[in-house]
Amino acid sequence: MARGRSLAKFQQDFPDEERCATFLFERRWPDGFVCPGCAERRAALLKTRARLYECLDCGRQTSVTAGTIMHRSKLPLTSWFWAAHLMATHSNGMSARQLEDQLGVTYKTAWLLAQKLRRAMVDPNRDPLEGVVEVDQAEIPLREGDAFFEPGNAAKIVVIGAVEVIDRDTNQANPRRKHAKYIDTRSGRLRLAAIVDNSAESIQSFVKANVKPGTTLLTDGHASYPGLSAYRHDPRVVGAMAGHVVLPWIHRAFSLLKRWALGTYHGLRRKHIDTYLNEFVFRYNRRFYRHVSFETLLGLAAHHEPTSYWDIVNRDNPRKPTAVTRPPSLLDVGEPESTG
Repeated sequence: MARGRSLAKFQQDFPDEERCATFLFERRWPDGFVCPGCAERRAALLKTRARLYECLDCGRQTSVTAGTIMHRSKLPLTSWFWAAHLMATHSNGMSARQLEDQLGVTYKTAWLLAQKLRRAMVDPNRDPLEGVVEVDQAEIPLREGDAFFEPGNAAKIVVIGAVEVIDRDTNQANPRRKHAKYIDTRSGRLRLAAIVDNSAESIQSFVKANVKPGTTLLTDGHASYPGLSAYRHDPRVVGAMAGHVVLPWIHRAFSLLKRWALGTYHGLRRKHIDTYLNEFVFRYNRRFYRHVSFETLLGLAAHHEPTSYWDIVNRDNPRKPTAVTRPPSLLDVGEPESTG
């Protein structure tokens, strides 16, 4: 496994705002500045305001953070970079409580920063899974309130997952005849999502959104899968046998997910569940390349549309008189991610 950037190397690479801004500029415009208004490349860096470029053709002014998840943030770039470094390279991830202590900010600021970074972990242009893919569902314990968390007695949520099965010899997927054993393999890319139930509609929607047509699906034989006519279905009868015996890779991912959720967050909550699943997927898919996770996260963040606090909690901004009425939502910062 490749090693992540050490603390000393991180401090050497990003000692101040200027170095952070330069890195972000190169990630956002790898071939040089491009004006978002007229697409021309001539620009001047203004001296009156930090990190602000003015197009010499149309006069539009663009900040290096405009249009990214750091859009209009009052936090220093060094805080954003430090948080991204901790979340991407720390072996167990970072809760908002831990970021609060590390950055010296309020819990609400740490929570919002973490939520924005988690949303940047999903590449909007990522390729679907393909080749041979294991698909299954599992129940994940949820934490409710601040009472003592007992996973065995906790509420549950259904999580569906899909993971590529890769041959170790060829480092590629190798579909085999139906019911053949897949020996000497490893897991590839992972996808996870919370679903309402185990209905055919929920399962098929997930598969269509995350798996390329023509892929071989290794499943437990659930009645929903034969309805996916665009895929090659290879069911494995589980029966009295443990699921991890016939579908080892997806169940290993579920096991790691449960351990991570309990160890880092002392149990996941129903609020924003998909963003936490996305964080786990991001870390799992880059487990062998941890040294580039930070760069990947900031690179993705530099191509994401800005997300405000009101977007995250799904509520109207009271400062905007023309706010659009949204359906009632319980999403809020609410309880801390971890009380431990």
